[in-house]
Amino acid sequence: MPFEKLVFYLFAAILVFAATRVITVRNPVHAALHLVLAFFTSAALWLLLEAEFLAITLVLVYVGAVMVLFLFVVMMLDINVAPVKEGFIKYLPAALTVAGLMILEMYLVVRSKYFNAEAMPTPVPRAADYSNTRELGSVLYTDYVYPFEIAAVILLVAIIAAIVLTMRKRPETRFQNPAEQVKARRQDRVRLVKMEAEKRETD
Repeated sequence: MPFEKLVFYLFAAILVFAATRVITVRNPVHAALHLVLAFFTSAALWLLLEAEFLAITLVLVYVGAVMVLFLFVVMMLDINVAPVKEGFIKYLPAALTVAGLMILEMYLVVRSKYFNAEAMPTPVPRAADYSNTRELGSVLYTDYVYPFEIAAVILLVAIIAAIVLTMRKRPETRFQNPAEQVKARRQDRVRLVKMEAEKRETD
């Protein structure tokens, strides 16, 4: 067996193990750490496919930003796992049905004529001056420019919707009006009282 194929099977096994532990482990922090391991392993597989830009983007964006945010949120919320898992058995049949359909769909797609060894052969080794980022940008902004722009608009709408939902006015929430605070004057807040000095009479 070639060394490259051996490395591929090794990282693939680690990826399957980490993904399984993400959904089976009881502690949310441990699940997030296994997801970090899954991201690192996926980046290693992309490096084997000579997709260096995608690999480093996965590590920087998801591991370096998103998963750190997840860990902070999980540790600050101090989630009680017992109430969350109360309805696990109740929804288990529906979850297994959905999981089975997803596995069947992935099998039908991967086993189709578009994903066999003839349609997708092993990548040809490139020279040292080959730029994966340049090639990806060239394809992204020429052949797939419209899907790319549509995806950008959808993400922008999602960001705006999240901001609107977060910034909605709640009548029970107390807040300060900065404009009213800026217009405050000294004479409106402080009153100086002048009193005559009194001399205490002594016997």
